[in-house]
Amino acid sequence: MKNWVLPVAGVVLIAAGGFGLAKGEFSYTKEEHEASIAGIELSLKEKERIEVPKWAAGGAVALGVILLLMGRKTG
Repeated sequence: MKNWVLPVAGVVLIAAGGFGLAKGEFSYTKEEHEASIAGIELSLKEKERIEVPKWAAGGAVALGVILLLMGRKTG
């Protein structure tokens, strides 16, 4: 395994976990249906919301710190 993989994965997990703890949720727009009637285009967009559990975000931060420390030992 490359020497940079564990620290990079650790930093990504710490950032994602920190975002989850700070924000608590994220949303995205999902396009559901499209129709074209007599030259008029219609589309239905639905906004989806996903809540991030605090335990999952905290676990991601903790796992990221562990990976970061493991990467420093092997490097």
